[in-house]
Amino acid sequence: MEWYSKVLKNYVGFTGRAQRKEYWMFVLFNLIISIILAILESLLGITNVLTGLYSLAVLLPSLAVAFRRLHDTGRSGWWILIGLIPLIGAIILIVFYCQDSDPNENQYGPNPK
Repeated sequence: MEWYSKVLKNYVGFTGRAQRKEYWMFVLFNLIISIILAILESLLGITNVLTGLYSLAVLLPSLAVAFRRLHDTGRSGWWILIGLIPLIGAIILIVFYCQDSDPNENQYGPNPK
């Protein structure tokens, strides 16, 4: 939960670097919370209200941590736009997010490890 709250506290921090663990723990907690909200919606008989509000609330922190993760691999945050290409873009982004950090300081800051 520490990693999730760390990203939420730095929700407009598009500069710097984010470790692999920080990014993937945030994604994991987002997935778990979304599943719980979807189950609650189905039990209450409401359609996509809770998950829609939650998705909107974490949109900016999600973009910020994705930018910082790309910075950690030595890429510009604008590489996130490659995700607009159907299927291939998402695969390329997943590969980038899974790569190890730049071992040295790069133009985006010191290694967070």
